[in-house]
Amino acid sequence: MREVLLVVHTGHQSNIDLARQVAGRLAVGGVTTRVLDDEARDLGPSCCTKVVPADDHAAEGTELVLVLGGDGTLLRGAELARPARVPVLGVNLGRVGFLAEADGDALHEAVGHVLERDYFVEERMTLDLVAKVDGEVVVETWALNEVSVEKLIRERILEVVVEVDGRPVSAFGCDGVLCATPTGSTAYAFSAGGPVVWPDVQAILVVPSNAHALFARPLVVSPKSHVAFEIESTGHPAALSADGRRTFELPAGARIEIVEGAVPLKVVRLRQAPFTDRLVEKFDLPVKGWRGPSAG
Repeated sequence: MREVLLVVHTGHQSNIDLARQVAGRLAVGGVTTRVLDDEARDLGPSCCTKVVPADDHAAEGTELVLVLGGDGTLLRGAELARPARVPVLGVNLGRVGFLAEADGDALHEAVGHVLERDYFVEERMTLDLVAKVDGEVVVETWALNEVSVEKLIRERILEVVVEVDGRPVSAFGCDGVLCATPTGSTAYAFSAGGPVVWPDVQAILVVPSNAHALFARPLVVSPKSHVAFEIESTGHPAALSADGRRTFELPAGARIEIVEGAVPLKVVRLRQAPFTDRLVEKFDLPVKGWRGPSAG
């Protein structure tokens, strides 16, 4: 029996209606729909073939996690898909939806690909991180997009030392500093002035946010590098966030260590279109006048 975990942004009735249509179509095609217990009431009995807790076991035994919503909902789906080692397929019902594979107007087509098993799976790099206070681990988590360390007190500057492979690179006052994956290069890191990195380029990005320093440029380092951020011990506390979903308060003197994730995220792809096309489409980039390589 084929089974899919359906994760839905249930804050809009239109999303719920679409989820019910998807569940019905999957059922006709012989695919069972599993839903999360905190969404089951909103989705109703037509979607609730099987209800599971929203924990690390939610997606175990499924073929994939099908997400209907924006990037935030997709990140939630990723949290469930990764421990189960199953791929996630995002259908964007939000605004930009850069992480999603398909937009809402292509939902019917996306479901068809699932029913026909007409898709392929690629792996996306993740980040593992630990935060330490006086040498003791106080936080241990992961991120698909980015790890951010930001000032906790709005009126204060966060003093940070950036370290790569056990050596200090630079120290500066800032609003924050990010460590991002190529997938996350088009998210928070992009807003902070970081480069766009193609998903098949394996690298770790370090991007300062509003840093007060002569040398506070974005860095692109090896995926095998060890990155660390040290919060000045005589400074102010900070907020540590993984993908904007898991947030922790850290005291002055804390140290955050980041490495390539031991477990990548599997992502469903429906077509072989290059990342360049996706970039142009999502950001509505001006390409008028392009003639192509064969033009004279």
